[in-house]
Amino acid sequence: MTRAGRATVQRPTRPASRFVVITGTSGAGKSQAIRALEDLGFFCVDNLPVELIPALAELTLRAGAEFSRAAVVVDVREGPRLAELPRTWRRLQRIKGLSPALIFLDASDRALIRRFSETRRPHPLAPDGSVVEGIAEERRRLAPVRRLADEIVDTSDMTVHELRQAFLALASGAARLGGPVVTLMSFGFKHGLPADADLVFDVRFLPNPHFVPALRRKTGRDRAVARFLDKAPATAQFLDKVAALLRFLLPQYAAEGKSYVTVAVGCTGGRHRSVAVVEALRQRLAGVAGTRVRVRHRDVTAA
Repeated sequence: MTRAGRATVQRPTRPASRFVVITGTSGAGKSQAIRALEDLGFFCVDNLPVELIPALAELTLRAGAEFSRAAVVVDVREGPRLAELPRTWRRLQRIKGLSPALIFLDASDRALIRRFSETRRPHPLAPDGSVVEGIAEERRRLAPVRRLADEIVDTSDMTVHELRQAFLALASGAARLGGPVVTLMSFGFKHGLPADADLVFDVRFLPNPHFVPALRRKTGRDRAVARFLDKAPATAQFLDKVAALLRFLLPQYAAEGKSYVTVAVGCTGGRHRSVAVVEALRQRLAGVAGTRVRVRHRDVTAA
């Protein structure tokens, strides 16, 4: 991550963090930053009172996997309590196992003035005065916090997309895994294409277990169906090629800041071939670094 201008994507070298504090000047992109962390699986709180931050941090250490990572936004909306943030930050650093990260987003005065003008929002420290005066006062109040930051990100020349991409690269060191969440979905063409599919594969070329009386009432999750499909040479070839394609595509999607990828696999009814293929793909992708895989069988219970 560069400290000024456009950011370059690189793997962070600091230890993985389970707790991130985002601060910075108004208009520098804190909202986009917190959305990026939400996409990475963090529980996020905007404008949490400073005195409550340590309690939330300690909760992440005691809670289960679904609440093991958290992020908070702290800025001048805190009012006088903002002066306590340096002391609170040092307390966070002493919590064993937390490894907190403090990220400060900033931008040039010219960029901030332009953004406030475009959105027609008043500056929080100058609701009835000039934006220039508000920015100057805000920089004064934030100076002690800025000096403590692990990362200072200058967003002056970034578009919203570039800020999101840069912050995902920076924050990936604080996430459990940096890649997108991959949903493998089986479906039946006769029930319609999935509306949220990013990639669609048609496996109706594989032999159909529906026409085998002993398999008709089973699904692709049954071992007997999988063994039946494994007898066809095309099954293993197809799985190898699709898995290789996904191993190539997923890092490209991650580099673009894509948080979710839905891979839909369809057969006629969505009960046998597509289900078995999705289960096999799950196994092939399980060991791919930076990949979180979820499985959904949309039509497996359809008549």
